[in-house]
Amino acid sequence: MGLTITEKILLSHTKEKEIKPGSFILAKVDLTLGNDITAPLAINEFEKLGINKVFDRNKIVLVPDHFTPAKDLHAAAAVKKLKEFSKRYKISHYYEVGRMGIEHALLPELGLISPGDLIIGADSHTCTYGALGAFATGVGSTDLAASWAIGKCWFKVPQTIKFIYHGKLDKWVGGKDLILFTIADIGVDGARYMAMEFTGEAIKNLGMDDRFTICNMAIEAGAKSGIIEPDEIALNYIRENQIYKSKFKNLKSDGDARYFKVKEYNVSKLEPQVACPHLPSNVKPVSQVKNVKLDQVVIGSCTNGRISDLRIAAKILKGKKAHRNVRLIVIPATQKIYLQAVQEGLAEIFVKADAVFSTPTCGPCLGGHAGILADGEVALATTNRNFLGRMGSPKSFVYLSNPAVAAASAVKGKIIHPDDIM
Repeated sequence: MGLTITEKILLSHTKEKEIKPGSFILAKVDLTLGNDITAPLAINEFEKLGINKVFDRNKIVLVPDHFTPAKDLHAAAAVKKLKEFSKRYKISHYYEVGRMGIEHALLPELGLISPGDLIIGADSHTCTYGALGAFATGVGSTDLAASWAIGKCWFKVPQTIKFIYHGKLDKWVGGKDLILFTIADIGVDGARYMAMEFTGEAIKNLGMDDRFTICNMAIEAGAKSGIIEPDEIALNYIRENQIYKSKFKNLKSDGDARYFKVKEYNVSKLEPQVACPHLPSNVKPVSQVKNVKLDQVVIGSCTNGRISDLRIAAKILKGKKAHRNVRLIVIPATQKIYLQAVQEGLAEIFVKADAVFSTPTCGPCLGGHAGILADGEVALATTNRNFLGRMGSPKSFVYLSNPAVAAASAVKGKIIHPDDIM
């Protein structure tokens, strides 16, 4: 019996001769990640071990991105803890404000992700890196600490659901819409502790930014990971961004691989999708979301803060103004993307549209800072979660969409299809 791409990667990182779904394995990790919320906890646990070195200072990445630039004394102390740990153990990949970005956009951009890698991060959206053919998954801070000591982590080999998307996507429809549509179909627990493997004509015609978006939100279906077979589009991205030599692996699932389930969709007529409060699975086509007035629109995050997302938003916002009742916040995901937005004139378009053009931060996505909602306020965001109280008050309401819908809705002051103003 053949293996899925996920099973092949996991097998290659163990001493086992064969594995199957449900097997427990101790696997070597190629890269580990922590941020300013999760890494301080891991540091505390690591220090309890009483050892004086990490397994590999070049395989640990620390990115303060959630509450940065530091919003208060507690946030500043957390970042200081990361910085001091990095100095003490000579960690190669510590990225301070000004050099950092939102972690899941930053690591691929820096060339730290390669096909066939096994990556863990103390953040649930670590699954983003599956877009480049890596097995990437979120872990707890104690697992992160243990990996720093031994360079390994325990896993249960997940079953895989294969998602095949047929057809050509319409204008204004992209990766965000595909993943929201999928989560609506299977539910927020529909892929619990499974790998979601994405393929088909629609996937193969997507650029990397859309692929990152899809894998980023696999966790919103309860998945252990999301993954896309690395094709020439992925390999070109890696070649353009790689700063360390890496052997590209020709990875694909075997023809006789075992799947828990195979789901097929024809997405030729798919509309832009909107997730309504308070679950990412409560999804409707934008045409069915009527008269939802907005107080805030956020374009950014590790889900949709990449340069193509900003280009789409700027195309719609050019020559227009955000509605007088709407706070429009645009957050490029990394410093590189920020600079691209400035050089391409996108930043000027946003500012002239009366938007806040922010430094990279997770900020409003998790209700941290830089865009908190008050009681009764309504937001539309290109982020990944809209749980009760996710962006501030538990009496607020968060809708999710792609950047085109978000930008158009910011102008109109309510949720609309981009064609309504273009």
